[in-house]
Amino acid sequence: MNTVFLNGEFMHADQAQVSVFDRGFLMGDGVYEVIPVYSGLPFRLPQHMQRLQNSLDGVRMQNPYTNEEWSGIIAKLVDQNGPGDQAIYLQVTRGVAPRDHIFPEGVEPTAFVMTNPIKPMPESYKAEGIKAITVKDIRWAQCDIKAITLLPNSLLRQQAQDEGAQEALLIRDGYMTEGSASNSYVVKNGVLYTSPKDKKVLPGITRDFILELADKAGISYREEAVSETELQQADEIWISSSTREVLPVTTLNNQTVGQGKPGPVWKLIDDLYQRYKRDGSV
Repeated sequence: MNTVFLNGEFMHADQAQVSVFDRGFLMGDGVYEVIPVYSGLPFRLPQHMQRLQNSLDGVRMQNPYTNEEWSGIIAKLVDQNGPGDQAIYLQVTRGVAPRDHIFPEGVEPTAFVMTNPIKPMPESYKAEGIKAITVKDIRWAQCDIKAITLLPNSLLRQQAQDEGAQEALLIRDGYMTEGSASNSYVVKNGVLYTSPKDKKVLPGITRDFILELADKAGISYREEAVSETELQQADEIWISSSTREVLPVTTLNNQTVGQGKPGPVWKLIDDLYQRYKRDGSV
C-alpha cells in the first residue's frame, strides 16, 4: 500500500492524517466496505456501492460521492497500487466536530480509501478445513449496517484465536447468525442453509454470490436460520467473506464436522468460485 485517498486527495499513505476530533476516532461513528479486486477488476462493485449506501442511510449519514465518483477513485487506487489481487477498504465517518452524542450539523464526512494485497489463504485451510468455535452473539441489534464499531467482533474473533480456531460462529437465541468476520453456512442432507438477510446478519456480497453459484449448480438452498443443535449435526459447515472467499469448517468446538474433511458441496462451490475468478464466468 503506497497511495491512499483521503477527503478528495490522493497521497502517500504516510502523509494521510485525520483529526483527533473526527467522530470515527472518538465515537466509532462511521461505516465501511471491503471490496476484493481480481485481475484489476473490483468484484461486484455496484452491489458493494448499494450496501455502502444502505449502511449510510441506516446511520443517517450523507454519501460524500456518487457511485461514478467512487468508481473513479477506486480505479485510480487499484491502478497505482497494483498488480495482483487487492482488497479495497473504504470508510466514511460523520466528520470532524466537538465530541457530542448529538449529530453535528453542517459537517463534511471524512472519506478514506486504501488497498492492500489479498493474502492467499494457507493451503491447509482448503485441503483440511479450518477450526471454529461457537460463542454467544454479543453484538448490537443492527448487524445489517456495516459499521466501524467492531470491538464485539474483535473480542469474539480473538476468543477463537485464543482457543486455536480460525473463526467464531455466533449464536443468538439458540440460532446461528454468522461468523465474527464472515457469513456462515450449513449443509445437511445435500441442502445448503444460511441465515436470512435481516438485522441480525450482514447482507454479504460474497454470500449472495455463493447462493447464485449454488443455484447454477443445482444445489438446493434455504435462507433459513439453523439452530445450534442442527449446527452440531451438520454434514458440512462453511464461512465466507470478501477476503477469505469460502472456506470449509471441519472442526467445531473440538468435534469433527461430517467426515472431518472438506465436503463435496463445498468443493463444487469453491471450484465454481475459482473458475469465476479466472474466467469471469461460471
